[in-house]
Amino acid sequence: MITTKKSTVSKFGLIGKDIDYSFSKKFFSEKFEKENLQHTYENFDISYIKKFPDIINTTPDIKGLNVTIPYKEKVIPFLDNLDLDAEKIGAVNTIKISGNGKLTGYNTDHLGFQKSLEKFLPLQKKTALILGTGGASKAVAYALQNLSFDFKFVSRKKGTHTLNYSSLDKLAIENNLLIINTTPLGTYPNIADCPPLPYQFLTENHLLFDLIYNPAESEFLKRGKYHGAQTTNGLKMLVLQAEASWAIWNS
Repeated sequence: MITTKKSTVSKFGLIGKDIDYSFSKKFFSEKFEKENLQHTYENFDISYIKKFPDIINTTPDIKGLNVTIPYKEKVIPFLDNLDLDAEKIGAVNTIKISGNGKLTGYNTDHLGFQKSLEKFLPLQKKTALILGTGGASKAVAYALQNLSFDFKFVSRKKGTHTLNYSSLDKLAIENNLLIINTTPLGTYPNIADCPPLPYQFLTENHLLFDLIYNPAESEFLKRGKYHGAQTTNGLKMLVLQAEASWAIWNS
């Protein structure tokens, strides 16, 4: 447990690495201004997770935090409690700091992903490839389980429960109509990057979902659109998860 000071004005923020591009600060700053709230939202860009307690201890009146790459899993040992969903997922993107200083971890990514995906359903097959194995991929997997999808993870290294990019062939692409990019490949400024898929096997029956939102249309989505696939970025998901975070901080 970490002790914090009390005030009528609350502070919120985002924990991550290289997060100048972050959606969260703009979203919450505009929300506070629009709703005439005196709260503030700050980016806490840290080079390694051991600096996390320093943020809590040196930021009076802090009430809540969002967590992004690469700390959604690494932050867990620093927390006092985990919400049931966050515990099942194994990743945290929202932290509530209670009046007594206790830190509780939540995951709102799965809610944002699931709600933003549902408008594209049903697909012809409930099959998916999840690109990446980080904290965001775990939230996506949790949502897909809730929607009764069969899915496989794809990574640069083949594992017991993961496919390797080089093993993806025509059959693998044809059999998995939903492909979700949870990696940072293609994020600004490296907008020419994209996951190494055999894009030529995509069809109009596919949906490509990229958690990236900057740029609005990543190279991954451009290649999908070129081959007739439906595409969507992660902006709606981000708005939904941010609204869920705000509800948790105020609960």
